[in-house]
Amino acid sequence: MQAIILGSAAGGGVPQWNCRCPICTLARSGDRRVLPRTQSSLAVSPDGERWLLINASPDIRQQLCETPALHPRAGLRHSPVEAVLLTNGDVDHVAGLLTLREGQPFRLHATRSILESLALNRVFDVLAAGVVERGEIGLNETFEPVPGLAVTLFPVPGKVPLWLEDGVPEIGAETETTVGAMIAASGRRLAYVPGCARITDDLRDRLAGVDALLFDGTVLADDDMIRAGVGTKTGWRMGHVPMTGEGGAIAGLAAVPIGRRVFVHINNTNPVLVEASEARRAVEAAGWTVARDGLTLSL
Repeated sequence: MQAIILGSAAGGGVPQWNCRCPICTLARSGDRRVLPRTQSSLAVSPDGERWLLINASPDIRQQLCETPALHPRAGLRHSPVEAVLLTNGDVDHVAGLLTLREGQPFRLHATRSILESLALNRVFDVLAAGVVERGEIGLNETFEPVPGLAVTLFPVPGKVPLWLEDGVPEIGAETETTVGAMIAASGRRLAYVPGCARITDDLRDRLAGVDALLFDGTVLADDDMIRAGVGTKTGWRMGHVPMTGEGGAIAGLAAVPIGRRVFVHINNTNPVLVEASEARRAVEAAGWTVARDGLTLSL
């Protein structure tokens, strides 16, 4: 099984188009300590020929163009991307669907709640029903979006997409609106959880024994954005568990037997984006890798 992290940043990417925080400023200036990053997306294949795209970020065109494995290979129109899977309905995970409207057949998989959220916005009808088949996937059901690739969706604590919030949303509930994906091929397992509000015993049990985990690394501390002076929301309010702290991902998953541990979906204000920084060294010392665009895992 091969997995390519097409986009490793959270919504807005790095640098974010309108942000002058210290990290975005470094990235925009070309400082080698901060690599530019596009918004969250992953490609997985059992054989390097047929690919599943997990989440379609607003940067998907750039990501596809920069990834030779995903280039057209035959005839006038072709794509090795045979299916797309959504883990939630957030803008940074679904807006790229509008780029995939060019008459290219593929299957779109998601839970009923996520598909219903797309149906509420008719702009997604550009994915013509006769070209893009939408498949509803139940939680804890194993299916093969690509032959040889077994995927099981499971609930993780989260919240509804920002554009569907009505008043104060429920945060941390385990529903169909935020899911993780357990991906298996040739006896190896990869877990992809780009959004998660808290670490639970059920989640620890689910992740035990995986060969690789790609996990929500949006914020280093719950108040990252407040400290940076660019927002008022905490990681919790956005539906993202911090990397550090008593209830954070590093401590919460420390005792769980996991192969490679990689943080993805990293917000532009997260200090771990600065290579060789104190924050980066601490995260790496804890056994985690900070993802970059193009990082490839072979399992």
